Amino acid sequence: IGHPEIFPLVFTTKTQEIFNCRVDEDVTEENCFKLIKKEDILQDLKTRAAVSDFHPVKKVVLEYPGEELLVVFDAKFQYGQNFYFVASEEAKENLLKPPETAEEKEEKEEDREETLEVHPYKPPVQKPWVSLGSEKEVEEESVKNKVIKIKYMISRVRRKFGAPITFTDKNASHVKDSYIECTSYQDKTYSIKMLEKDVGIQMVPKVREACTQTKWTYPKNAATQYFPRQLSNEEKEESLASEKLKEFLTSVHLRMEIALQQNEIMNAFFDDWKALAEDESSSGGKPDVYLKAYQSFTDLRYLKDRTISCVCWHPTIYGIIAVSARQRLSYEEQANLSDKSLLQQSVILFWSFFDPVHPQIMLECPEDISCFHFSPSDPNIIAGGCINGQVVLWDISQHEEKLQNAKTDADGIKVTAVNMANASILYMLQYIYTSPSLTEVEQSSTEPPLVRYCAVSSLQYSHKKPVTDIHWLPDYFEDNRMGATFENRAEICVQLVTCSPDCSVFFWDIPATKRPEQPSSEKVKEKDIFYMPPDVPDTSKHLDLCWKPLTKINLRESDTNREYAPVRISLRELHYHYKTSEKVQSLNTLEVPAKESLYTEMTTPSSKNLKALESISTSFFVGTEDGEIVYSDWKMEIDSDSAKPHTQKYTIHTETINTLQRSPFFKDIILSVGGRNFAIWKEGITNGPILQSSCPAGRYTAGQWSLTRPGVFFIGRDDGNIDIWDLLKKTHEPSHFQNISESMITFISPWIASSKQHFLAVSDDLGVLRVLEICQTLSDPARNEHATVLDYFEREVKYLKSREQEFQEYQEFQ
Repeated sequence: IGHPEIFPLVFTTKTQEIFNCRVDEDVTEENCFKLIKKEDILQDLKTRAAVSDFHPVKKVVLEYPGEELLVVFDAKFQYGQNFYFVASEEAKENLLKPPETAEEKEEKEEDREETLEVHPYKPPVQKPWVSLGSEKEVEEESVKNKVIKIKYMISRVRRKFGAPITFTDKNASHVKDSYIECTSYQDKTYSIKMLEKDVGIQMVPKVREACTQTKWTYPKNAATQYFPRQLSNEEKEESLASEKLKEFLTSVHLRMEIALQQNEIMNAFFDDWKALAEDESSSGGKPDVYLKAYQSFTDLRYLKDRTISCVCWHPTIYGIIAVSARQRLSYEEQANLSDKSLLQQSVILFWSFFDPVHPQIMLECPEDISCFHFSPSDPNIIAGGCINGQVVLWDISQHEEKLQNAKTDADGIKVTAVNMANASILYMLQYIYTSPSLTEVEQSSTEPPLVRYCAVSSLQYSHKKPVTDIHWLPDYFEDNRMGATFENRAEICVQLVTCSPDCSVFFWDIPATKRPEQPSSEKVKEKDIFYMPPDVPDTSKHLDLCWKPLTKINLRESDTNREYAPVRISLRELHYHYKTSEKVQSLNTLEVPAKESLYTEMTTPSSKNLKALESISTSFFVGTEDGEIVYSDWKMEIDSDSAKPHTQKYTIHTETINTLQRSPFFKDIILSVGGRNFAIWKEGITNGPILQSSCPAGRYTAGQWSLTRPGVFFIGRDDGNIDIWDLLKKTHEPSHFQNISESMITFISPWIASSKQHFLAVSDDLGVLRVLEICQTLSDPARNEHATVLDYFEREVKYLKSREQEFQEYQEFQ
């Protein structure tokens, strides 16, 4: 009392050690002052929070203006505690520097009088008072009561003056209608409307003093109990035998029984903290999974009113992507493609990230291309399949430098990496709102070079229906006419496999033999016989119009002789990767011997000195037009003219198979997409798929495995959405989905640009190609993801086998 700046505190032994103010060591009764930095006190409040001895005065410490606080050791408990804290700078200075005594003051004054000079006394002169207007301000600011006070006059009968007043209760039923009404009346005093009122109000915050520490008026010994206090055996027996405990158990046993039943219904040991952490793993409660739009491509001349049939990334050059398109035809028109006249020129367009408006090069096609692929050993060689059944080869080695310099060319026409997206959007707006004529487009854009195909298969020996799938065989083996596999010592991909709904699978051969030097006369005759355009290499002209397949496989059911119409094929040995470290020779060095006639049928290279590869798997999966998955083998008898292997079919899909792809991480895991569901198969398991999706609202039109995560794959739908499946999170539904286009998704192709940049090319039915950047969550594999996904597949295989065994046991029991 009388010292509001002093706050008593209790310092425990721990606090005394922290701030070096131990009693009788750091502070004593004579030397009782201790200066503590404000930063150290704030750090102690953060570290120990409510346990800190400064917590009761936390607000005072925060508002303290100085940098050091004075703590005084109160040995005599003058303020009730062993320490007290000074909360003002003035009081701190007074304690550290006490006021001088009267004797000291007199000594100082005497010293001053000796030093000061003696001045004569001058009486003060009276000056007139000058008003500066302060009395007017005081008058204006003074509070005056201008409100008329309300007066009440209460009268009473004179005879009742001084009489006692008694109050009694009255029943409402005694009054008429059992209702007493106090009617309101109009008071003219309050009917005057106030137009203006000058009121001064001062807002003052309420001040409240509170403390959480109990007052310690006298010292007292205290201790902490570390062990529980237990009853003795006699007390326990007495407590258990008491009537009070029996009554308590009788009253609560019903509630306890209900609680136990509820624990059986719900998981009482559910970890809410883990569930909360999973929900808050990303900002805003939304998962950090997305496909970011990076680039889009379209063309008014070659892609207008056409659907993109195939998309392929260039294996070695950054930012180059090739697309093929075909006409949007109905099922009846597709069945009668021979009667359909081509109104537009069929080409394969090469686009670059650095020029989203103009194609880099174009490949001329004899018919619309339904599928094509780069050669794994030489990216300059491209093989494609036409809708009329022919197989086409291109060689773009002369234009490789143009593709590599696409960035510098784009800089020349002022399309930089900064305005790529703007240029693409501007081009799309022109495509939607302004439809310029063909001549205007040709005049406004630079025409890319048109590369003619260097070889096309014979129409007589080609497929009778569109080539729906094409693949290069690996560069470590090749097939011969008898169906045997031999090693390929040249390590160059020289064979193709194609399939078509005409119930056949063809193997094609490209001879890799070098031509010896020819006499000049023979070269002149050869030039006279064949005319080739200047931009087409004459390397494969021996294949033109006389190229026929090396091996034919007719897919038929062995029992009913029913034929299958394959549209997708997947070979186990197609699990290859593109070579990017060294450049392999192109088709310019693959020439035919001079003795061979130009229009003779293609011969098979001799295999006398080649070693047969017995470990190569010749089994393959095929997806048909009817939605069936067929498992077959291309091995055949030597005496047979064509292969009729044993087949095994599975009917899972209800519509045409559009995707049949092996996992990049597991050779025996295959993804099939078709109709309203998809399935994952394991080679060698004949019971059926190890995973099959339920039927969604729309149709699945495309599918693709992730190149970096074993448990992730993408499924395109006919409503323009892409379902992202992550087997580590969910197996019954997609973990995420995203809308990409307004029309049907036709093709999906992923690409790894770098370790931190992954792309996904998505094409739609309107002829628009979109390049999306895959987020880090979908591109970076989780810890032990490969082993986890493999374990999941093995568990599903065990489940299938056990179910088949139970079914067989049930049949035997029946």
